[in-house]
Amino acid sequence: MRPHFCALLLTASLALSACVAGTMGRAKDAPPPQTVAAVDLNRYAGTWYEIARYPNSFQKKCEGVTAQYALRPDGRVGVTNTCATGTKDGKPRSVQGVASVIAGSNNTKLAVNFAPIPLPKGDGNYWVLYLDPDYQTALVGSPNGSYLWLLARTKTISAEQRAALNAAAERNGFRTDLLKDTVQK
Repeated sequence: MRPHFCALLLTASLALSACVAGTMGRAKDAPPPQTVAAVDLNRYAGTWYEIARYPNSFQKKCEGVTAQYALRPDGRVGVTNTCATGTKDGKPRSVQGVASVIAGSNNTKLAVNFAPIPLPKGDGNYWVLYLDPDYQTALVGSPNGSYLWLLARTKTISAEQRAALNAAAERNGFRTDLLKDTVQK
């Protein structure tokens, strides 16, 4: 084959892979997921442990994952995500970002930005799809199905809590067989 054709074929393959990856856990024609009615950001703030997630490039080999949310004076939410193990040098690594509430969403949709990576305008990339009444477990996903996280206030959850999270994911069209459990130490 000619080099130009090979390069074109490779580019097309990569573009197709990106499209498929963008809808990894949901059918492309599925209706948008349904968020919870409202989120009290004061109650949501604090530390959440990652129980499971869809595999993604920025969390490869990460275990002991936590997310810390803190209300800021400007009305936005500070985000610190930490990967405790699985890093190349064996040391924990953290990334900090800022979440802005999407207007009219009752705090259920946020646009999280980890600078210098800009986000496209729209309905946000962090949707709260399930939140138990005591704010002890949460299901968070992206509307296009690329990302899904099961979160809890504790490092482990009961079988009943896991079943509730999985059921909420499935109700919203997410495939639970793609979830990768996170080891918490």
